[in-house]
Amino acid sequence: MRRLDARLTRALARRSNQLAQEVRHRWAAFGALWRRSLQLRVVVSTLALSSAVVFVLGMVLQTQITDRLLSSKKEAAISQAESTARNVERELVGVNPDSDNLATRLNNALARLLPSHSTGSTTGAIAGAFEPILVDGRGAREGQDPVAAGGRFTDVPPALRREVESEHFVYQFTTISRAGSEIPTLAVGLHVRSATRSLQLYLLFPLDAEQRTINLVQSTLVVVGLLLLLLLAGIANLVTRQVVRPVRQAAEVAERFADGQLDERMPVIGEDDVARLAESFNEMAASIQRQIRQLEEFGQLQRQFTSDVSHELRTPLTTVRMAADVLHASREQFPEGLARSTELLVDELDRFESLLNDLLEISRLDAGVADLAAETLDVRAVVHRAVDSLRPIADKAGEHIELHLPADEVVAEVDSRRLERILRNLLANAVDHGEGRPIELWLAADEHAVAVAVRDHGVGLRPGEEELVFTRFWRADPSRNRRTGGTGLGLSISLEDAHLHGGWLEAWGEPGQGACFRLTLPRQQGVELTGSPLPLPPPEDPDQTTRPQLVGGEGGQG
Repeated sequence: MRRLDARLTRALARRSNQLAQEVRHRWAAFGALWRRSLQLRVVVSTLALSSAVVFVLGMVLQTQITDRLLSSKKEAAISQAESTARNVERELVGVNPDSDNLATRLNNALARLLPSHSTGSTTGAIAGAFEPILVDGRGAREGQDPVAAGGRFTDVPPALRREVESEHFVYQFTTISRAGSEIPTLAVGLHVRSATRSLQLYLLFPLDAEQRTINLVQSTLVVVGLLLLLLLAGIANLVTRQVVRPVRQAAEVAERFADGQLDERMPVIGEDDVARLAESFNEMAASIQRQIRQLEEFGQLQRQFTSDVSHELRTPLTTVRMAADVLHASREQFPEGLARSTELLVDELDRFESLLNDLLEISRLDAGVADLAAETLDVRAVVHRAVDSLRPIADKAGEHIELHLPADEVVAEVDSRRLERILRNLLANAVDHGEGRPIELWLAADEHAVAVAVRDHGVGLRPGEEELVFTRFWRADPSRNRRTGGTGLGLSISLEDAHLHGGWLEAWGEPGQGACFRLTLPRQQGVELTGSPLPLPPPEDPDQTTRPQLVGGEGGQG
């Protein structure tokens, strides 16, 4: 029995959890629909406000109708009671209230007064059906049961009896029981004169007809209110759809326009506010289209101009290079000043040639014709080649590079030429801004990505310069001389090379604490990156599994 109870309890718990999850799911779906649909919010809000208005109006109408019905019934009942009291007094002139058969005499008086009264009720010409009760209250005052004629005296409320016995004309709404059902009744009481003393006359007016009328009014108001709410909901839905539909069309057109379909326009129908919105949107779209095409043409002309100039400068540069090499080879035969000028000429020609190569590369990247010659290789070898190429400059600047490389191979599918160029640019930038302090290079990998971080401890970056460093020809300090002879395009080209691999190139810096650049590439082409194996910046203390190698400076290569 206990096992059965336990299984039943678990089944009920599972069912409760399922119901709770279903309720949460449906509520979440409704919440999402509520947030997305303006039409639903307008219709529901209109329906809610209309429900409140209809409810208030229905209550006011019901109250007014009920009050008017009861007021009319009360006035008619009072008039009927006064008329009946006068008739009863005329019939009781010859009746002796002290006789032994008082009840019979009272009944006879009511019978003579109301010939149709045979079942305890009659129909009045003014207030409708009523039930008369004629009572002698003297016996009650003397400790005996009162003598009553007509209907049931027990149906008269005690409070009404006391008021009438005090010779007051009063009325009261009450409820009487008939055949097991409760009937709302208006009880009217007043005193009448007999031969020797006053008697009490009570008239009970059933309000079942008025109750049926009120019930009919209530049901009619409910039905009419529901129909009115449904009609208002339909009207609100129709009106809202007329307003929301152009907005949805505008949103769809704007989405297609943002996707590059610059010829998309909104249909203009009529001359109303929606039509004005469509016209304004179309004018804006046409203006944006013209500007975008002008920018595209200008960018194309700029790229073509840069490419043409770079190609055209190669021929004179080659001639000047040949002449400069001849002069540089014979510099020992020249005076000291002329020999120095020859060396400066060769250095500037080297920088000019580097600038031309960078401009050609930028032109190919902007034109989208750059290709990626990816191959599977050990990234550590590329890191060593990049560091070796910067070793003379690092030695001259008095800086050394600390390598934090894994002991195992870091195999990735990359373009070795472009990766080496990125690392050379990052290292050259660190040498230019390292202020003679050590430069750290980190290499790490996980299952999906490989990351290289280059950190210097020099001047650093001010807030907001993390994105500006990749702008072409941008310099944080224009007065600072580049030790590496850079062209100002290195970081821009590095960023484009990283994007060509499907990777990231990010910067971090703090004034006086140095800067750090982190390159993250996928280990296989076509894989989307979701994270980087290295934090930005890397931790100060290297992992014990990767022993640093010192390159350049006093330490040499470890």
